[in-house]
Amino acid sequence: MLGVREPAIYGSETLGDIEDSCRAAAPEFGLAVDFRQSNHEGELVSWIHEARDSADGIIINAGAYTHTSVAILDALTLAELPVIEVHLSNIYKRESFRHHSYISPIAAGVICGFGGQGYVLALEAMARLIGQTDE
Repeated sequence: MLGVREPAIYGSETLGDIEDSCRAAAPEFGLAVDFRQSNHEGELVSWIHEARDSADGIIINAGAYTHTSVAILDALTLAELPVIEVHLSNIYKRESFRHHSYISPIAAGVICGFGGQGYVLALEAMARLIGQTDE
């Protein structure tokens, strides 16, 4: 529902717009992008498990699951990959229940409040984490 849901908070970019930006930026950082979205916690967990054997890192916006899902935390921990947590909005300017993240304790970093640009920032950070760039 991105681009439709609360644009004052999440902006007017669609998920497709953000994916296009990531696909355009990834080669600059020597990265390939596997861009996925699901509203189903179990599917997210399964994809994280897959990433353990097929990815060099995980950039994740778990939405509301950030604040509720031990299953996603466990999957990310099991993956043993660098993790960057991304949020479109600044979760610390919002309701107090959004201030707690199950993901943050195992994340290399958290990017929030920059809208879709946060994903491109996360790609650059991931490239540095996995040694794809000298900058």
